[in-house]
Amino acid sequence: MIVSGSSSQSLAASLAAELDEPLAATAVEHFPDGELLASVPGLADGTTPDRAVVVASTVSADAHLELLQLQDAVREAGVDEVVTVLAYMGYARQDRAFDPGHPVSARAVARAISTGTDRILTVNPHEDAVCDFFDPSADAVDAASTLADPLPADLADPVFLSPDAGAVEIAETVRDAHGDGEVDYFEKTRHSGTDVEIAPSDVRVEARDVVVVDDIIATGGTMSEAVSVLRDRGAARTYVSCVHPLLAGTAYTRLARAGVEAVYGTDTIEGAASAVSVAPVLADEL
Repeated sequence: MIVSGSSSQSLAASLAAELDEPLAATAVEHFPDGELLASVPGLADGTTPDRAVVVASTVSADAHLELLQLQDAVREAGVDEVVTVLAYMGYARQDRAFDPGHPVSARAVARAISTGTDRILTVNPHEDAVCDFFDPSADAVDAASTLADPLPADLADPVFLSPDAGAVEIAETVRDAHGDGEVDYFEKTRHSGTDVEIAPSDVRVEARDVVVVDDIIATGGTMSEAVSVLRDRGAARTYVSCVHPLLAGTAYTRLARAGVEAVYGTDTIEGAASAVSVAPVLADEL
């Protein structure tokens, strides 16, 4: 049985189809005092499956609470095995205490989620090390290869770029899935406290199609700056691909104004840029 958080309805439906498992009815109520209640009313008929796969992207505090309640609801109904699929793990980027007195937020939310589940899968966490905060530890699922699917078939002498050296493996994965092209990353050169230049580290981009790849796009600030550099260097068409298209605020507009042809993301965060589903990759792990 697949149980969907309200932020992951499309992904949960796709996963149910991939696994040929029923998609449970769920409900979320909000009370006047601000509290919410997430439930699985379909379990009221007394039919209890052996396994429940709870699918959630914890994009907000409410989404975190929904997940905890859905885990508890299926456990309360007598489900033997609870599997939690964190399509997008909120707070994963705060994997250490950045200043004295700060929490390790990734650890705090991982501990809370761990109490209600037997197994955790999380898609392309910002750092794989956050998987160790779970008990049992989570398995990281790499869905970057799916980002090749929506790319145009006629890419001209393509270059796959990551925003920094740390994300170059994601760019390599997308390039390999596409079938051809070079891989490079942007380097930052600091000329002063406020003057920072970014540019591809080595590869030529003039008259070539460029795909800029990252695990997540939040505000689009760094990505739009990178696209502007590519335009100034004579790149032909520029596309942006990411696993998690958070695209907060005016990020999509910012990228469009920078000259991006299209933004492609997966359905780990469902929205206008969700061009491909990670359901097949998750189904292989389940």
